[in-house]
Amino acid sequence: MSSGDPLPNGTTSERKLYLETPTIHSGPISKVSGFDVFLKLENLQIPGSFKIRGISNLCKKALVKGKQQIVCASGGNAGLAAAYCAQQMNITAKIILPESTPGFIADKLRDLGAQVEVVGKVFDESNVYALKLGEDPAVEYVHPFDHPDLWEGHSTIMDEVARQMSCRPDVVIVSVGGGGLLNGVLIGMKKIGWSDVPCVAMETIGADCLNKALKAGKPVTLPDITSVAKCLGALTVCSTTLDYIRNFQHFHSCVVDDRQAVDACLRFSDDHRMLVEPACGASLAAVYGDTIKTLQNEGKLGPIKSALVIVCGGSSVTLSALEKWRHDFNL
Repeated sequence: MSSGDPLPNGTTSERKLYLETPTIHSGPISKVSGFDVFLKLENLQIPGSFKIRGISNLCKKALVKGKQQIVCASGGNAGLAAAYCAQQMNITAKIILPESTPGFIADKLRDLGAQVEVVGKVFDESNVYALKLGEDPAVEYVHPFDHPDLWEGHSTIMDEVARQMSCRPDVVIVSVGGGGLLNGVLIGMKKIGWSDVPCVAMETIGADCLNKALKAGKPVTLPDITSVAKCLGALTVCSTTLDYIRNFQHFHSCVVDDRQAVDACLRFSDDHRMLVEPACGASLAAVYGDTIKTLQNEGKLGPIKSALVIVCGGSSVTLSALEKWRHDFNL
């Protein structure tokens, strides 16, 4: 698909459906961490997260192929991105939600014009149903994290960061769910010549399918998602992620508990007046807490003068949810 291919709604495929988000220096977090912390603010995307980058890339290509509907199984963020893309492209969207998805996410999806069905307890069960719907030749099945078009779209994060930062960071920190964002970040780092920059992937206990897979040396399927970070809630990381990691020079997988992730969300809301969900709090916990120092003490990281955190965002958060988590974890 060339950049000027016509789309059925009269626009051209060169029109970006995602925003170029800022990369800012965080004074408050830098003071806490002891090194300069830069934040790539993907939480400012219109649907609420980085997901719009890859999903818009996939959906544009589907539209050029003549697809009339997109179907996506999602706990929230991917579904919101898919619904927003469909709205902007004047095609229909059907979003399949697991039972764990908050009701207000379903309302947001309907406001975007999407059809919503609730099927299954967790994403993997919802996804089985979505795959069946995707067998229709008029329908484009949109996986929330496991597709090369998604990774290609997510890699644009690093293209922007390379333009926005005056120098390379000493470490890049990113949250991991199913692996889509991580794949895009690693592809992007290689593209901009940052393959020698260490990457730290953050998960929460109870949604740590990547960390368990790396320890086992093969993909591991979690029995359930027990973390409050439901948007990290893939039972199995995509196999390509493990391949990318093996070919990456300096990669580290770290896990924090829910309390640490929620604490990071609360501190971030105080420091930067923005709400993000615990899935994003996992990466922020690396700079609010001791993750980097621990890696240094273990000899896995050298001196750190600056760090880049991908603030992936997330729409499954409200003030009341944060207050409930604050109370639940006695923060």
